[in-house]
Amino acid sequence: MTRQVCLVMHANREDVPPLARVIADRLRAAGIEVAVAGDQHELEDFASIDPVRNELVIVLGGDGTILRAAEMFRDSAVPLLGLNLGRVGFLAELEASDVDELITVIEHRAWTVENRRALAVRVVNPDGSEWHSWALNEVAVEKSLRDRMLEVIVSVEGHPVMAWAGDGLICATPTGSTAYAFSAGGPIIWPAVDAHLLVPVAAHALFARPLVTAPSASIDIAITDELAPAIVVCDGRRNTEAQPGAHVMIEQSEHPVRFARIKRAPFANRLVAKFQLPVTGWRNREQA
Repeated sequence: MTRQVCLVMHANREDVPPLARVIADRLRAAGIEVAVAGDQHELEDFASIDPVRNELVIVLGGDGTILRAAEMFRDSAVPLLGLNLGRVGFLAELEASDVDELITVIEHRAWTVENRRALAVRVVNPDGSEWHSWALNEVAVEKSLRDRMLEVIVSVEGHPVMAWAGDGLICATPTGSTAYAFSAGGPIIWPAVDAHLLVPVAAHALFARPLVTAPSASIDIAITDELAPAIVVCDGRRNTEAQPGAHVMIEQSEHPVRFARIKRAPFANRLVAKFQLPVTGWRNREQA
C-alpha cells in the first residue's frame, strides 16, 4: 500500500506553493503520495486525502497555520509536523531551511509522537442554549463592548476564587502559555507540566494575579455583567457570544493534539532561540 502524507499551507503567502511542490516532488520520488488539505486551487495535481493511508500532516506556515491544521484534523489521530515559515513558530518542529531533514525523516518514519493537552469548552447561557468547542492554546473570555469592563466570578472545582472587572480572562494550556497568556503577563509553563493557567487581562482589582491549577480542575467563569455579553474565543479561531449570566465551563479535553517530534532538544533551548533570550550575562554579551 502506497504511503501518504498531507500538506497544510499558509493560505496567503506566495512563497508557500513553490516550496510545497519541491517537497512533494522529492517525496513522490521516494514513493510517497502527497495530498493537500484546504482550498488550494493552484495545486490541482495533488492527491485527495485518504484517512486510512495518511500518516502525517506537514504544516507549512507559522503557529497560526498549525492551529488551523489542528482544527482541520481534530477528529484524526494523524500527528502534525510544522515547518516554520512565520516569525516565532513555537509549535513548529523544523525551520524553512530544514527541508532536507524533513524529507529524510519522512522517508524513514523517524519521528515520535507527543500528545499536547487540549481544553474542552462549554458555554451555558441562561436561556438554556449551549455552545461546545475546544482549544489547544487558550480560551479567552473577552468584553464585547469597548466602553464597558467585563465582570466575572471565577470558580475552581466549584469554589469561587476571584471576582473582578476588566478586559477579560485567559485560560491557557502549557502549550498556550507562550502565546496570548504570555502577552497578558502570564508565566511560561514547560509543556511537560500538567496544569492549566488562568490569566486576568487588565483587571481592575488589587488581587488579579495569574493562577496555575491542576489539570483535573474544572473551571467556571460566570459572566455577572447584567448589561453586556462576553465573547468566548478558542485559539483565536472559534468564537461565540456568552449572554449576561452565562457560565463558561472549561476542563481538560479527552482528546489531545498529536505532534510529530524529531528533535529532542530541551524546551529551554527552544525558549531561548524563539525569544532570542540573552544567556551570557550582561557584562559578556559583546564577547559572546
